[in-house]
Amino acid sequence: MADPSGSRHQSLYKPVGSPSWKEAFRQGCLERMRNSRDRLLNKYRQAGGNMPGRTQNTLLVQEVMEEEWNALQSMDGCPEVLAQLEQPMDLAVLEEIQQELIDQEQSIISEYEKSLQFDEKCLSVILAEWEANSLICPVCTKYNLRITGGVVMCQCGLYIPCHSPELTEQKLRACLEVSVNEHSAHCPHIPGFSVTEGTEEKSSLLMSCLACDTWAVII
Repeated sequence: MADPSGSRHQSLYKPVGSPSWKEAFRQGCLERMRNSRDRLLNKYRQAGGNMPGRTQNTLLVQEVMEEEWNALQSMDGCPEVLAQLEQPMDLAVLEEIQQELIDQEQSIISEYEKSLQFDEKCLSVILAEWEANSLICPVCTKYNLRITGGVVMCQCGLYIPCHSPELTEQKLRACLEVSVNEHSAHCPHIPGFSVTEGTEEKSSLLMSCLACDTWAVII
């Protein structure tokens, strides 16, 4: 483990006992890491997604092991476990458990990074489609939008009376691109689009993102 001589980590090199206890500690740490996925990803995002030398600079492994150790020490009514805690600890066992947690931490981060890459790829496809001659409906992402007689329409059922008679497909495309690009500047996830009722029963095209809890009216 990193810095075994540090005072903050001394308790982890105290006693352990029988193989069954070691397995219980191992399983407890792994389960605690799985349950701490959101906390881990928050730390990862706060670090800016930049983790050079990741095996040495883990985000949550040390905390998880210390939390599980403290939980075991505070157990009541288990004298056999407390007795095992009086026996010397095998540092090789601790290092093996730590490496398993490092691998699990990296697996969670890798899965998250892949999901971000997928979102970025999808966003690029959407923007490329919008830049083509036909304007793809942002709600269904399947059919082309049409603006006829002051109404924005799509085969999927989208029907929005224009708030501005000067609205054209080119202007709407520009509004969509600006809104999506502004959102992507601070959030890597793909926003969704929906039609909502506005004031005076006028429909509006709304862009929203559950990941960052933001929304914007397009038209």
